[in-house]
Amino acid sequence: MDAKSVTPGAVALILANPTPASPDDVPEIVVQVVDLKPIGSRFTFMASDGEAKVKAILSTHFASEVHSGKLQNLGLVRILNYTCNDIPQKTDKMVIITKCEVVSQALDAEIKSEVKMEEPAALMKPKEEAAVLSKPIGVAPAAIMLKPRHDVKSASQIVSEQRGNAAPAARLAMTRRVHPLISLNPYQGNWVIKVRVTNKGNLRSYRNARGEGHVFNVELTDEDGTQIQATMFNEPAKKFYPVFELGKVYYISKGSLRIANKQFKTVQNDYEMTLSENAVVEEAEGESFIPPVQYNFVKIDMLGPYVGGRELVDIIGVVQSVSPTLSIRRKIDNESIPKRDIVVADDSNKTVTISLWNDLATTVGEELLDMVDSAPIIAVKSLKVSDFQGVSVSTVGKSTLVINPELPETEKLRAWYESEGKGTTLTSVGAGMGASNAGGLRSMYSDRVFLSHITSDPNLGQDKPVFFSLYANISNIKPDQTMWYRACTTCNKKVTESLGSGYWCEGCQKNYEQCSLRYIMVIKVSDPTGEAWLSLFNDQAERIVGCSADELDRIRKEEGDDMFQLKLKEATWIPHLFRVSVVQNEYMGVKRQRITVRSESPVDYAAEARYQLEEISKLTSS
Repeated sequence: MDAKSVTPGAVALILANPTPASPDDVPEIVVQVVDLKPIGSRFTFMASDGEAKVKAILSTHFASEVHSGKLQNLGLVRILNYTCNDIPQKTDKMVIITKCEVVSQALDAEIKSEVKMEEPAALMKPKEEAAVLSKPIGVAPAAIMLKPRHDVKSASQIVSEQRGNAAPAARLAMTRRVHPLISLNPYQGNWVIKVRVTNKGNLRSYRNARGEGHVFNVELTDEDGTQIQATMFNEPAKKFYPVFELGKVYYISKGSLRIANKQFKTVQNDYEMTLSENAVVEEAEGESFIPPVQYNFVKIDMLGPYVGGRELVDIIGVVQSVSPTLSIRRKIDNESIPKRDIVVADDSNKTVTISLWNDLATTVGEELLDMVDSAPIIAVKSLKVSDFQGVSVSTVGKSTLVINPELPETEKLRAWYESEGKGTTLTSVGAGMGASNAGGLRSMYSDRVFLSHITSDPNLGQDKPVFFSLYANISNIKPDQTMWYRACTTCNKKVTESLGSGYWCEGCQKNYEQCSLRYIMVIKVSDPTGEAWLSLFNDQAERIVGCSADELDRIRKEEGDDMFQLKLKEATWIPHLFRVSVVQNEYMGVKRQRITVRSESPVDYAAEARYQLEEISKLTSS
């Protein structure tokens, strides 16, 4: 076959065999990519063989091939594995391509003869299929009408016996073909999937207006690396919690799918699965596979919209610096756990701090410390985005980190860094986080409430922290409060005076000659509905007061209390946008709300006006 030609009748071949049992059953199929376009996180196109076309969709992990320019519109691809699905409320078929390879990049034009939309091939009924299966090779169709022999078993009898002798999980697999996760949608009724449990949550209790119950989640991954989150409530949660074991492979059927709630999803999939008591979950004994890691990278300058959400992100970047390992004491059990901060950059000319915890800090983190001078590239999967220092990310229990991964993004990033990134001034993505940038839009304009919404509900933040945005004026900064603490110049932890000289840092386990002052203070804010005291930390306080804690301390000592208090008064009665967290703290047996500023921004009046107009339009439209 010509390297730049398609397989004649390729579309008919696909539709005649819509569900190949394995990649080995797929014949040589080369098609042209026509009308390539994005649909969410995936790409669709018309697969053309020059005479017929059929709609096709690529698995999510092919997005990087498209973005890199390797897979192009009007290019040729060889389909190595696929499955066909019905398009809801239509007679057309959709080909879900789970494995393919690029044969040629874009041709000069579309290959055409007399192109037509291919109708789905006629499918045999079970009895017809059995007749064909039992037909002797080389015998004409008319010869099938011979008198049946009672000593010869039919194909259906053989299959039935095989199912009866097989283990339960094997029977489930043989009853129906195994569907790849990418092929599932809410309109399908009967499907079987074979998946590995790659993350198992705890069996949790909940209480809401409808009563009490239990909930349990697992993350499932198939052989192609596609993931989906499965949720079970109440009795199914208690039934399946002991069944699912981390790392084991299962056959699952009789579940249901729905559109994933972006606020709570933890994997990259448009759908989430619910398993009821009728669901069938059987361990695939003796079977195992290691799913390939599928990344969905987010540019560093686009991390802002993920702040405070449950959705985890993947990042690839060039390592700029690696800190020593710190020992952090956990509040809930006073246990010390290792932590290490690394700073990475990408071709958005932004940097972000990644906090590695536990084993990642002591193993891979130590390896990165030794090779930081060579500017290694790392790919990190499943990072939680927080508003610490504006925007930062940290690893969770299921996070993975690969050094210099063999990915197209690695080559692209290395070329950028060597050609321009190394000599470019890079800025932190959290620096000057404001309402007019991508992060600010999420942080400062989502969940906007009045102060009375927080102060009038004493139970707010009782179970877990809740986040809100505020538009308020600073009405008072008490000058007689303890406004700062002595901090380590390396890790910013609190230091104590040494017996001889200098300052001892418990975090670094070192003695330093100098220390710095860092703000930790409270301010009173007001809006049309009331007022409240907010806790404030160093970065936000510096922007509000207009100087560092060291400078404010110098003003008080050298210029006197009058100038000190004047400096604080200059910061009052100025409107600010705040992103705050609300939690319940207990002190002396009394529970009280603690409202903490997570990020702050001066008011961008143009952006604020647009926001107010949008809110007004919502009211008028409703």
